Amino acid sequence: LASGRTLTAWRADERFPMMSTFKVVLCGAVLARVDAGDEQLERKIHYRQQDLVDYSPVSEKHLADGMTVGELCAAAITMSDNSAANLLLATVGGPAGLTAFLRQIGDNVTRLDRWETELNEALPGDARDTTTPASMAATLRKLLTSQRLSARSQRQLLQWMVDDRVAGPLIRSVLPAGWFIADKTGAGKRGARGIVALLGPNNKAERIVVI
Repeated sequence: LASGRTLTAWRADERFPMMSTFKVVLCGAVLARVDAGDEQLERKIHYRQQDLVDYSPVSEKHLADGMTVGELCAAAITMSDNSAANLLLATVGGPAGLTAFLRQIGDNVTRLDRWETELNEALPGDARDTTTPASMAATLRKLLTSQRLSARSQRQLLQWMVDDRVAGPLIRSVLPAGWFIADKTGAGKRGARGIVALLGPNNKAERIVVI
C-alpha cells in the first residue's frame, strides 16, 4: 500500500467484471465531490418505490424518510445495497460520469457502462463494466493514499470497507487472528465473483488484494 510495489500477480492485466466492487470507487467519487464542495454527506435524498431494484436491504426500509448521501454510501459498501448504489451513481453523472472520474485520476482502463443490476451480467468477452486487477489496485491506492481525496475522506472510505457486513465467508473467514481487513465483494451471473481488499498483519492496512 505504501510503496505501490506489486508483490505477486496473475492475469493482472486481463479484464474482469467489477460487479459490486465498483461501489468502493463510486463512493470514492462521491467523496471527491464532497471534498470539492459539490456534495454533502448529510444531504438527504428522497426516492420512490420504482427506484428500488433487486437486493436493497437498507434502502427499501427508508422510502418514507429517505437517506443521506453518507447513509447511502454506507449501505452500498457495507450491505452492497443496489438501489443505494444507483441513487449515488445518479449524483456523479451515471456510469459515464463515474468513468470520467476514473479517467481524471489516471485510470484509463476501468469502465462502468450500466446501472445495477444489469452491470452484473458478466458476459465472457464483454468489456462493459470491467476493470483489470492491476488497474483496480492502482485506483484503490490512489483513493486511499494520495491527495485525490482528503485525509478525512480517505478515513471514511476505509471505514466503510472495514464495516463490510456481507463478506464474512470469503477472505475474512480465513485470516489469521490480528490481521486487518477492509473489503468489498461482488457477485454476478455465471458464477462470477470478485473481491477488493486491504490486508495486513498486526491490524495494519499494508497490502491491496484484488481478486
